[in-house]
Amino acid sequence: MKAIHTNDAPAAIGPYSQGIIVNNMFYSSGQIPLTANGQMVTGDITAQTHQVFKNLEAVLKEAGASFDTVVKATVFIKNMDDFASVNEVYGQYFSTHKPARSCVEVSRLPKDALVEIEVVALVK
Repeated sequence: MKAIHTNDAPAAIGPYSQGIIVNNMFYSSGQIPLTANGQMVTGDITAQTHQVFKNLEAVLKEAGASFDTVVKATVFIKNMDDFASVNEVYGQYFSTHKPARSCVEVSRLPKDALVEIEVVALVK
């Protein structure tokens, strides 16, 4: 088991790592729209979702994985009315490769984020 850490994504805000590699699989912690220096991205669901994907890209890269090797994504959104907007951004990062995915509405996310995404990916 190997913990992943990169300064190109926000540090964990609790007692957990940015992700873990086990048996050539990378399991990310949920990423919220914090910048690498820990500032919350304000704005609409589109801006927040792009920041989440920027963070995911950084932890995937550090793990030796990429969006092309993601096998499963879990999306947590504060409001299901934002589903179409999240899908629009999501499709920009998963345009040809489409991993399995779940999307659930939750009552609240850390730091009152509008979206959080975690992924499982194959390490190259």
